[in-house]
Amino acid sequence: QLQASGGGLVQAGGALRLSCATSGRTFGRYVMGWFRQAPGKEREFVAAIKWSGGSTTYADSVKSRFTISKDNAQNSVYLQMNDLKPEDTAIYYCAAGYGVIQSVMHLKRAYDYWGQGTEVTVSS
Repeated sequence: QLQASGGGLVQAGGALRLSCATSGRTFGRYVMGWFRQAPGKEREFVAAIKWSGGSTTYADSVKSRFTISKDNAQNSVYLQMNDLKPEDTAIYYCAAGYGVIQSVMHLKRAYDYWGQGTEVTVSS
């Protein structure tokens, strides 16, 4: 299971840290991803990290502002979001995909498990 948390209301330029707690299985061979869905829009890729090795990938829209990381001891994945913009407003979902290769990390269909989402609202 995946449990996302940490969302909230923040002003433009502010920061939030999202957390994704994992349980119920070992995610050592999984890729952990963050996606987001704004009202009326498709769910889109934000960032991903390989649980083993820690390599990361980001959507162009969040590069240099967002950082994905993991804590093996806490079995958790994080998304540090800095310099937030109103267009970052969305529900953020964490996801886990088994053996996802780099070239498809941005695809929703590559992920097997999804958390319930946490809402982020950025005011201008």
